[in-house]
Amino acid sequence: MPGLGLWDPDTFLDGPPHDLLTELRHRDPVHHETMADGSDLWLVLRHRDVVKVARDSASFSASLGGVVIETLAPEQVEAMRGMLLAMDPPKHLAFRKPVAPHFRKVVIEQLEPRIRSVCGQILDDVPRGEVVEFVHDVTADLPTRVIGELMGLPEEDWSYIHKLAEQNTSGQDSDYAGDEPQDGMVQMALYAIQLAQRRRAEEPAPDLTSVILGTEFDGHLMDDIEFATFFVQLVTAGNDTTKTMLSSGVLALLEHPVQLHEVRDDPTLIPSAVEEILRWANPLHYFRRTTTRDSRLGNVTIPEGHKVAMYYTSANRDEELFEDSQRFDIHRSPNPHLSFGIAEHHCLGVHLARLEGRVFFEELLGRFPDIALAGSPVRLRSNLNNAYKHIPVQMR
Repeated sequence: MPGLGLWDPDTFLDGPPHDLLTELRHRDPVHHETMADGSDLWLVLRHRDVVKVARDSASFSASLGGVVIETLAPEQVEAMRGMLLAMDPPKHLAFRKPVAPHFRKVVIEQLEPRIRSVCGQILDDVPRGEVVEFVHDVTADLPTRVIGELMGLPEEDWSYIHKLAEQNTSGQDSDYAGDEPQDGMVQMALYAIQLAQRRRAEEPAPDLTSVILGTEFDGHLMDDIEFATFFVQLVTAGNDTTKTMLSSGVLALLEHPVQLHEVRDDPTLIPSAVEEILRWANPLHYFRRTTTRDSRLGNVTIPEGHKVAMYYTSANRDEELFEDSQRFDIHRSPNPHLSFGIAEHHCLGVHLARLEGRVFFEELLGRFPDIALAGSPVRLRSNLNNAYKHIPVQMR
């Protein structure tokens, strides 16, 4: 099929083109596009093919060109390679293994009382009966506070760090772009360098910053640049995708009032509702890989050096895996969505995201018996983030 602009942020202003993606899964499941700069992009649209790409890091590299489909400058690619999401084996395991124990389910579960308290504080400040902007006035504050406390960041810095995180992920939208490309990433890296220098001069604290600074990665302690790059990924991911999950989740429930009523009547349905939100409104459209050699996928050979996008927005609605795949269904089981990735790059913060989602919806629905959409939601301009920037809501 001809180029359809699936690399263009403007394509998604009215939402993902699910009808088109359904057609492509059947007719052209490894779909080729030529981007505006002339580079070749292959979109992998079926669930089984996305899994295959994710599991074959020898053929499909996260490090070679980075994880976004834009062609980055060499120095930008090099900076991205310091992030877990853009590391290939064996470096990936060497950097992931030391921090992974701090994200185990049994450890994260201990955060529930604190997360519930934070949710309560946020929701107590919501003015009943007034229209609020749900994305930033309600959902954004939870992951900002949680990641701030986990990293041991001064509370007065949290809003600044959140602003930079949004610039990192949402810079294709003029409402969030910095003065210069990569401005948010640069400013956050500079902040992290200053944080590292200050914390090395202090006694270790019971937080992730002390863990990272005091742990050997791949046989050595991180220097300032390595810590800054690692920090940018952890803090950005911890802020943005959770905000998207919560805000898109509220909208999904409001658009399906029967299922919203079910969740209200039976809060034990909330975990499965969170999983369906993650499948149906996945926070990220894709992550990129780059072929290290000519690679066969389905009936297509992708040449060496080409961009490959593991397209979760399509794979999560693949009819081969999901019955009535376009339907939002909080009872869906099993639900093998790919919103947290799969294989070695399976999301490090998966248990934290699920806990934040469950506790947030328990507290929200328990406090507000009446929640209604109060205007038209506005989507974020992005080819990466499947997100809203404005959702007007009235809660009583």
